[in-house]
Amino acid sequence: MDRIKKIIVSIQFSEKEIELGELVDDSGSIYFKYYTSFIKSGLDISPIKLALNDGLNKADKIPFEGLFGVFNDSLPDGWGRLLLDRKLMAEGVLPSDLSPLDRLAYVGTSGMGAINYRPLKEMNAEKKGVLELDDIANELDKVYEGTSIEIIEELFNLGGSSGGARPKIFVGYNRVTEQLIYGSNNLPESNEHWIIKFPSSTDLPDIARIEYAYHKMALDAGIKMNECKLFSGASGQKYFGTKRFDRDGNNRIHMHSACGLLHDDFRLSTMDYGHLMDVAFNLIKDVRVYEEVLRLAIFNIYTHNRDDHSKNFSFLMDENGSWRFSPAYDLTFSSSSHGMHSTMVAGESERPGEDQLKELASHFGVKNVESIIKEVKAICINWMEYAESAGVKKSSVSLVNKKIKSLIKN
Repeated sequence: MDRIKKIIVSIQFSEKEIELGELVDDSGSIYFKYYTSFIKSGLDISPIKLALNDGLNKADKIPFEGLFGVFNDSLPDGWGRLLLDRKLMAEGVLPSDLSPLDRLAYVGTSGMGAINYRPLKEMNAEKKGVLELDDIANELDKVYEGTSIEIIEELFNLGGSSGGARPKIFVGYNRVTEQLIYGSNNLPESNEHWIIKFPSSTDLPDIARIEYAYHKMALDAGIKMNECKLFSGASGQKYFGTKRFDRDGNNRIHMHSACGLLHDDFRLSTMDYGHLMDVAFNLIKDVRVYEEVLRLAIFNIYTHNRDDHSKNFSFLMDENGSWRFSPAYDLTFSSSSHGMHSTMVAGESERPGEDQLKELASHFGVKNVESIIKEVKAICINWMEYAESAGVKKSSVSLVNKKIKSLIKN
């Protein structure tokens, strides 16, 4: 297959699409240049690594294969990448033959956030219809095995541009009819943009209920999250869903992960919550964001959410160029591949606790850290109540409870 040599990049908050620049592949080296007209807009889509300028920009090869982080944020990893690779291999194309620009072309206009890429490379034409969640769940093994091209194409259209290891789909949700639909970026007025997750092969079987219990617990701990709910398949099986925070109706919001902002390799991260607090303030210019990030760090520590890598923190920018810390997401009982927190707390990743949290708070001038720790602990110690309300299995309740109690006690 012929590699794409040039991509026109645009940003689309509402109906109007604004071209912002172009990516060019020159013998494997990728360059980006902002259009003069976009520079005049003053919209700084990536102020740390790709601030507005009139030069020819080239990123390092590592960590994003020569892409700047703001564009790498559009690319699927984990599940979405697997879907595309399976499809290409079935067509006789080696995934290793794809350049980063080729992959951006497959994302096209369907990615998270507000950035679009042209020309588009399309899978088969999108199909529209009503979803049955159990049917999708039952086909996931076929995807991992690579035995069903039709299913892979359908699932790619449902959520092929999503990130993360767990299978997920983009849907339209109608609150009145409880119906789920798929197949369109622009939903009917009665529908909202949601993401629904499915268990991976390594998850606890009731992971959806566990994550929902964590959602409720996080809200009571003072953490901002978008609305979440448990969706039911025909069998009664539950699936965790969350309303998308990069969409407002059919309008779009620019989304940039901490990973992309800092060019952090999230698999071998060197990021600290202190880095996250510093970036948050530089973007938002409000000292209250220090406490917002610190509260999230406390929650992750005492609920054993150790998969807290730099892709799991994001920032949102509106059409006026104003930034805010995104609602928290992917909060659940988890261990990282190395068994430690993916994001350090004052340099500690193995067993961070009150000493490191206080050190972090002191550095950023958060004076009420002891009361925040006490508030969050008081919520987390009641894990069993949240779990039982969400219908978590007794074995899972006990497993998580034992871990939370040991963390709070220490």
